[in-house]
Amino acid sequence: MTPSDETAPKIHYICQTYVETKAARGGPAGLKIDKQFEYSNASQAQDRAEREARSDACVGADAYMVSEDPNSGEVGMPTFLVRIGNVPEFDEF
Repeated sequence: MTPSDETAPKIHYICQTYVETKAARGGPAGLKIDKQFEYSNASQAQDRAEREARSDACVGADAYMVSEDPNSGEVGMPTFLVRIGNVPEFDEF
């Protein structure tokens, strides 16, 4: 590994699925994260999100990428590749 490899941002490709939560005392139902999968490229994450979204147990799925600073461990805001079905608003993410 070269020194430049150690300082280059690390890109993570994620598929994240959602399930509905029951409403409390007549309130609206909500969403919660069910599963998360990490892949080595965007296409794999997007393909998995599309497959998961077709499942009866899943109400929605996101595929997104984030970059991580290897020096600080800080992770940037997600860049969505695909959002399928019932997913939370971005500001809730």
